Amino acid sequence: MATDMFAFMQFMRDTLLSLPGVTEKMHFEDPAFYVNKKIMANVKLKDELVALHTLEREKWMIADPDTFFITDHYRNYKYMLVRLETVSPDDLKELLITAWRNRATQKLIREYEGQ
Repeated sequence: MATDMFAFMQFMRDTLLSLPGVTEKMHFEDPAFYVNKKIMANVKLKDELVALHTLEREKWMIADPDTFFITDHYRNYKYMLVRLETVSPDDLKELLITAWRNRATQKLIREYEGQ
């Protein structure tokens, strides 16, 4: 995916803000997306990364360790770092929607599926 941060942020907003219950606000100095007051995606602007909530990070990291990885900071959390320069838009969209599903209530998921 191109690392033009304006285009990337527009992709993030188009993908996530259309999902029920999603809000965007700053997390320290970077934009983040929340559902149920729980963070699901945190953009690391200066590093051109996004930290995503995931229950399948090993699967992704084995498939493409240059794109999907963690640092020691994330070792004990259910997050994975995604390198924006190398992630495909389709993979990123899948990961974002999955992160939302992992954090959303059943009511929000039913609302989404009914759209």
